[in-house]
Amino acid sequence: MRKKRFIPILLTLVLAFTSLSACDTSGESSSDEGSVYYLNYKPEQDAQWQELAEYYTEETGVPVTVLTAASGQYETTLKSEMAKSEAPTAFQVANMTELEAWQDYAYDLTDTKLAAESIDESFSLSLDDEIKAIAYVMESYGIIYNKDLLAEAGYTQDDIMSFDGLKDVAEDITARKDELGFAAFTSAGMDSSSDWRFHTHLANFPVYYEMLDRGLEIPPESLEGTYTDNFRKIWDLYINNSTVEPSLLSSMTGEDAVSEFLTEEAVFYQNGSWAYTDIADLGDEKLGMIPIYMDVAGEEDNSPTTGTGNYWVVNKKASAEDIEATLDFLEWCVTSEVGVKAMCGIDGAMPSGEEGMGFSIPFKSNIENDNKLLNITNEYLEKGYEPVQIGIVAMPSEQWKQDLGSAMTLYAAEQTDENWAEVETAFVDNWAKEAAASE
Repeated sequence: MRKKRFIPILLTLVLAFTSLSACDTSGESSSDEGSVYYLNYKPEQDAQWQELAEYYTEETGVPVTVLTAASGQYETTLKSEMAKSEAPTAFQVANMTELEAWQDYAYDLTDTKLAAESIDESFSLSLDDEIKAIAYVMESYGIIYNKDLLAEAGYTQDDIMSFDGLKDVAEDITARKDELGFAAFTSAGMDSSSDWRFHTHLANFPVYYEMLDRGLEIPPESLEGTYTDNFRKIWDLYINNSTVEPSLLSSMTGEDAVSEFLTEEAVFYQNGSWAYTDIADLGDEKLGMIPIYMDVAGEEDNSPTTGTGNYWVVNKKASAEDIEATLDFLEWCVTSEVGVKAMCGIDGAMPSGEEGMGFSIPFKSNIENDNKLLNITNEYLEKGYEPVQIGIVAMPSEQWKQDLGSAMTLYAAEQTDENWAEVETAFVDNWAKEAAASE
């Protein structure tokens, strides 16, 4: 199995679980007349953040406002909100490139309780020897599948331990689609609610493997596109063995894919642990998840992708009172019984009794939860499979992702070598351009 590493992020989701008995559960805040304005990155957790904000305000009297950016619009929303007089006091970056772009707004978190509660410094991003951003959630993703449908098609997970196995199964299901009554893959929608699954999460793989081969410890200034042919193989498999024709993907949404999976119209669905609550109604007994395979040597030893692209930043340009209030709120989220339960729990975890966020958080207070997809990844890791790390942290800009997604959509509609060359150009040439622009 491969043993190289290129980014100091979590290599396992098996965290040290600690008791909440020592946590501060008083709900009291030490801030004086400050307020909190959190710009949330995750639309799928908007309801939970709104409820936590309301609960915290009722308990402490500190006003907490949460604004959730639309899917794919976080960077645009952040720029817009930061230009206002009442700017966010807490926001998110995905990687060092984004942190460097916002470093003038990044408060030094080095001596804060938030930093002290993190399980390791590798879960933070630093500039000039100061901790400027701290990871708040660890995630995993791969190809989720319906065990019952796979069995109905005559297969088990043992038949899909490599790209060749996945291809054989998917194409056989497509050949018998009318007989079986379901497709191999859910729609690979390329509208803004879904395209990030492919121009970011799927594109992670050719980025990761190239960085791994080159032994890089920092984001590269350029890519050679060594694995773009492999990228094409998995993309072709997705779009040509789906619930819809490839020409329709530009208008298909994330909700379409969820619906197709829940109504058992397809066996496979690429997504991650954050989507568990969306598909939990299918039943844990039916849920499985395998790594994403794209015909790379040694990938049979991989686990699902593991890591983070989610770091909290506190706005140092906010007032001293607002900074203090914001630190208190974020610390409460990862130390108090209510906050930790809401972030880590699922069924009945919110104060209202609604579903919690189902996160695995890289803090000392992390508690085991019932997120089936996280637990599947843990099982892989416990058996010694190699975690594919999230190379998303190296991607130079949101523009690079959007340009790549546009080229992938064009290729899906007309699968010619010329159109794939446009994907390669977006992958390689645009990387160098965006990396240079970020300097």
